[in-house]
Amino acid sequence: MPAQFMNPDENVRSDPVAVRQDGAGAAATAADLPLVAVLMAVCNGERFLAQQIRSISLQKSVRVDLWVSDDGSRDASTDIVRRVAETWRLGRVRLVEGPQRGFAENFRSLLVRAEINADYYAFCDQDDVWDDDKLAHAVSWLKTQASDRPALYCSRTRIISADGETVGQSPLFPRAPSFRNALVQSIAGGNTMVMNRAARELLLEASRRTGFVSHDWWCYMLVSGAGGNVFYCPEPRIAYRQHEDNLVGQNNTWRARMSRIGFLLRGRFRNWTDVNLAGLEVCRDLLTDDARVALNHFEDARKRRFPGCLRSLRRSGVYRQTVFGELGLYAACAIGRL
Repeated sequence: MPAQFMNPDENVRSDPVAVRQDGAGAAATAADLPLVAVLMAVCNGERFLAQQIRSISLQKSVRVDLWVSDDGSRDASTDIVRRVAETWRLGRVRLVEGPQRGFAENFRSLLVRAEINADYYAFCDQDDVWDDDKLAHAVSWLKTQASDRPALYCSRTRIISADGETVGQSPLFPRAPSFRNALVQSIAGGNTMVMNRAARELLLEASRRTGFVSHDWWCYMLVSGAGGNVFYCPEPRIAYRQHEDNLVGQNNTWRARMSRIGFLLRGRFRNWTDVNLAGLEVCRDLLTDDARVALNHFEDARKRRFPGCLRSLRRSGVYRQTVFGELGLYAACAIGRL
């Protein structure tokens, strides 16, 4: 079935390059499968894009609407997406224009598109490879959650090299996900995240109000801070590709972990936190009372001098997942770099 080009008046682009493909020849029961909207941010991704999209096309037990926001690619990325639309059988494919202000704003532009309608929502990078049950496994957990309560699934990743060789796994974090952890740490990549409709509605509203450092950290903070459930699965179902063009690198080596502690001590973490707290400030009404208490103590710790800052940090209850991370957190607080 050929791709259908959308009417340019459908507020996607001024020229008709957004594409749609409805599944054909599927069994009648396919309509009963859960629909997942996969939100993919793309910029000059032709090197690995076709392989990533193929892995999405092989997803089992779900329907998939693939939304691709292209952020001004100058390579063949958009051509690859158009070709995909001609054979897509899981749902539909739409190509939209990104804001061209970096990856975080590109994902944000997808989060706030009210016309994206599905049962569940997943983020997607342009260069990874998904296991064929990645979405089904996430959806199986999300189905156990109350539909009116935000729920976010995330997981570890298998780390692969540019040529696809497995080189390790992301850290297995031992402590439970929570808002008090989210204030000072992002524990999972957006490429592992799948959320229910309640979480997406929460994030749509919050993301209309403000930008953020990264979509994955923002989702973790908002869902946990609004009283939602966050599940961190220890079993990876995605191959996270590391190569020279990656914007965010791996975090499974001692060198990488020490580098992140260095971010704390040198003040880079403080800059990120400034952005996060500014975003949370305009979303306070979306947070629980308990989250606001933790946030108040954390903000107080950042304003106070030693040793009062440490007392406020302790009252906040914030924590990082590892002993070294926790030591770095308190050291950064003591020297005014929190």
